[in-house]
Amino acid sequence: MNGLMEVTDDNFDEQVLRSEVPVLVDFTSAWCPPCRAVAPHVRALAAHHAGRLRVGTCDVDSNNGLVARLDVRAMPTLMVFKGGQVVGQIVGAVPRARLDSLIAKAL
Repeated sequence: MNGLMEVTDDNFDEQVLRSEVPVLVDFTSAWCPPCRAVAPHVRALAAHHAGRLRVGTCDVDSNNGLVARLDVRAMPTLMVFKGGQVVGQIVGAVPRARLDSLIAKAL
């Protein structure tokens, strides 16, 4: 699946919080134009950092529990988790360089 995992209400704790490596989660929606603009960068990051960083997407419309738990209010919201904690967050469509710097803090 193009290097991306699907993050859901059901698998978040296991796939993200308990991950041995940092995890970037893209909270997105199919109807969100800025989300579509960021998606190619997210896929590229997944390929570039394979093995050192896990990358997942979370459909906000299907995972209301997780969205509420993490207080996601706008899309796209990109969060980096390390050791079960949020270590970085960006809201909105941003250039690839901003995403690179977000991830660099966790690696």
